[in-house]
Amino acid sequence: MFIKQQKIGTDVQRGGYLLQRIQRGQPVGPATHPKSLYALLLRFVKWRQERNWSETTLKVQTHHSYRFICWAAERGLHYAAEVTRPVLESWQRWLYQYRKSNGEPLTSRTQRTALQPLQVWFSWMAKQGLILANPAADLELPRLEKRLPRTILSVEQVEEVLNLCDLTTPQGIRDRALLELLWSTGIRRGEVAVLDIYSADFGRQILTIEQGKGKQDRVIPVGERALWWLERYILDVRPQILVSPECKALFLAMDGVAGLTAHGIIGAVVPYLRAAGIDKGSCHLFRHAMATQMLENGAELRWIQVMLGHRSVESTQIYTQVSIRALQAVHASTHPAEQWDSEKPDNME
Repeated sequence: MFIKQQKIGTDVQRGGYLLQRIQRGQPVGPATHPKSLYALLLRFVKWRQERNWSETTLKVQTHHSYRFICWAAERGLHYAAEVTRPVLESWQRWLYQYRKSNGEPLTSRTQRTALQPLQVWFSWMAKQGLILANPAADLELPRLEKRLPRTILSVEQVEEVLNLCDLTTPQGIRDRALLELLWSTGIRRGEVAVLDIYSADFGRQILTIEQGKGKQDRVIPVGERALWWLERYILDVRPQILVSPECKALFLAMDGVAGLTAHGIIGAVVPYLRAAGIDKGSCHLFRHAMATQMLENGAELRWIQVMLGHRSVESTQIYTQVSIRALQAVHASTHPAEQWDSEKPDNME
């Protein structure tokens, strides 16, 4: 069942909408009964749509809640009133005990991501008077592990990746412009996917991101180097590959019909990283690199927060732990064990 739902999640990432998919032919249990879990999930997602929740949030909510419905149906549970606190704790244990195809367990973050939508959903049901009490009200979620980014690219590594683009081909120039923009601004791949040809203001050297994560607009600076490559792509390459004149997307797929999706952007970026010997990570590596390198060069944390579009500085503070150049300098100049040049053995010169 879990593998089946993973496939559905992949379909969502490719542009399908899970709500429409399950409405078209994958009902679970007594789908037409108004108090069934399936019917209430559709009702809840529609309610959130009407209140302008982001499509990404709706996809996550629907995906994880639908997986729970399938799990519950296998155990003969089809109605919201049948879901109790012990049932949810049983689902939580199932997630904890689940093993992926490689034998690894789900991370605490993945488990938490699967459980949080149920808290929101059942809270809504209780407020709407659809159930007597919220069984998820006091559900204790797994504690999150605080992990640093696994890979932080150095300036030299980034340059190596950029130099792999074949500048004798239209695709190479497009990809160079894309990579330069990712590094210069640190924007998310989903934000790149919604850029259009008017998003960059070359005179003011800024980039306008409309309805980024959390349905928020923001304006950020773009470096001259990235703008140079972007202008070259827009003037020399984009007109060559454009097939549909009505398409205003900034970065086009090579068939010229539509813009690159978030998934397509991953497909464009990853081959260069792997060719440079970077085995893990994708577009976010450039986001991490930008934040870390700016911080090490003296940028204040609050400006990094603005660049990254973080609502809270707590999300940005992780880069203070990754960026250790200043700490290394302080350690070298103040730790007693480092003040030993005059005592250094001759064979260590």
